[in-house]
Amino acid sequence: MPRPIILGVVGDSAAGKTTITRGLVRVLGEENVAHICTDDYHRFGRQQRAELGITPLHPDCNYLDIIAQHLGHLRSGDAILKPVYRHQDGTFGPPVYVHPERFTLIEGLLGYYLPEMREIYDVRVFLNPPEELRRKWKVSRDCSRRGYTTDQVLAELDRREADSESFIRPQRRYADMLVSFLPPEGESDQDQLHLDAELTLSDGLHHPDLTPFVNGGPDGLTLVELRNSRVLRIPGRMDQDHAAAVEEAIWERMHFATHLRARRLGEFTIGTDLHRSESLALVQLLILYHLVTAKAAVALGGTGARSEDGVPRSSLTA
Repeated sequence: MPRPIILGVVGDSAAGKTTITRGLVRVLGEENVAHICTDDYHRFGRQQRAELGITPLHPDCNYLDIIAQHLGHLRSGDAILKPVYRHQDGTFGPPVYVHPERFTLIEGLLGYYLPEMREIYDVRVFLNPPEELRRKWKVSRDCSRRGYTTDQVLAELDRREADSESFIRPQRRYADMLVSFLPPEGESDQDQLHLDAELTLSDGLHHPDLTPFVNGGPDGLTLVELRNSRVLRIPGRMDQDHAAAVEEAIWERMHFATHLRARRLGEFTIGTDLHRSESLALVQLLILYHLVTAKAAVALGGTGARSEDGVPRSSLTA
């Protein structure tokens, strides 16, 4: 059996990691996905961290060597005994047995911190929302799901800021896809339903050609060429028919995976209400494209979809 394909989704707390991965799991099928959160590898529980004056974002607060070791086992097709961190009360539960499936999703804070960790992934995504927006998401999540007050969450964000700047954000440089959801230019972030998506796409992966949809219109894609990457902007208010045409073009590039087609990409919740975002759906579909492309390459005897020789492989403007 070919080795599992490994996706990394890294970003600061409440950056949207679970929202991104949830849609991918739905499409790939839960039975085909092993889902690992590196938060489970915290070295100290919540009370210990408070006593020591350390945040969970600090490398010394995490068993990074064990994460790297477990990632290596998973890529080789071997099972691991994964620790469990309980966010509800900040304590640890009994470890669980995890076997790698066809696709293995790794999400967390420090997934790209060590070189040996970065080498494991077939696709590396980093979520990079504006700080003002991330803070709002964290307040909303931690107050509604984890029992904190607004003042407690804001105080904790301030306490973590130095570690975010020192340890979390520098990992952006290692991403194949740097993803930022942000308000359209000139608008506030009050409208969470129509956020634009801005993707910085490195040349390490072969991205699908979307130039037919780059038209500079209010509901079209925009593309900016950089030295070793491209910046793709997906408007949050894209017309549904236009978005469907872009999706169709991507699906045509992975015709060997038509069995995965579903209309459940792009879903997210605000509180208990379910919504759909065209920009989120397209971001998830682009990630899915790279996962199934890597899977096909490995099945044919290759090492994956990543460029190993440093030669740019992007075809976004081909």
